[in-house]
Amino acid sequence: MDTKKKIEELKNSKSYTISDLVSIMEILRGENGCAWDREQTHESIRKNLIEETYEVVEAIDLCDMALMREELGDLLLQVVFHARMAEEEGFFTFDDVANDICAKLILRHPHVFGDASADTPEKVLDNWDKIKMQSKEQKTPAEALDGISRALPSLMRAEKIASKVRKYGIDSSSLEERIGDTLLNLTLLCEGANIDAEKALYDACDRMVNSAFLKEKKENKRNENET
Repeated sequence: MDTKKKIEELKNSKSYTISDLVSIMEILRGENGCAWDREQTHESIRKNLIEETYEVVEAIDLCDMALMREELGDLLLQVVFHARMAEEEGFFTFDDVANDICAKLILRHPHVFGDASADTPEKVLDNWDKIKMQSKEQKTPAEALDGISRALPSLMRAEKIASKVRKYGIDSSSLEERIGDTLLNLTLLCEGANIDAEKALYDACDRMVNSAFLKEKKENKRNENET
């Protein structure tokens, strides 16, 4: 890539595409690019990826489409950033990432791209899980449980485990040695009652914060009355 020419093209462009974003990241990571961007590693910006993900979630919760558009861009930047570093290390490119997710979507939707039948959302998810287990060479329910990411927030991980425990009819007593007994049992109850445990905790946190503000407001009012 002719860096100087590309910089001028980008500066004068009135609209941009994903390929432009990839080029910008290449420039930023290049020899004459940005000192901060050049020194980053997968590990150093790991937290950024998590933060950007939750900011997208916040935009969804607020039903703010303008904010969601912005935050999705920030999240996409993290994907491009990691892909660029991987390319520099000789592992894979952004195109490889796009290729793999396209191939995965086609593979896991045989009712659309093949001859399989799935006329309900439940059947679609059932097919998805079976194909996922096959592609990851998971032969038992226990291996499927072990495949749930340990990087997930504990409550979300527990929900996923609870869902599979219920689906496969696994005795949960063995799981209680690995996960906090109380939290797991509460999550199992939530799963059975179709309650979103993550949202329940989210709302409880909001209530606690609101309660603190209300208490502070009452104390301030009482102090004003006393004076």
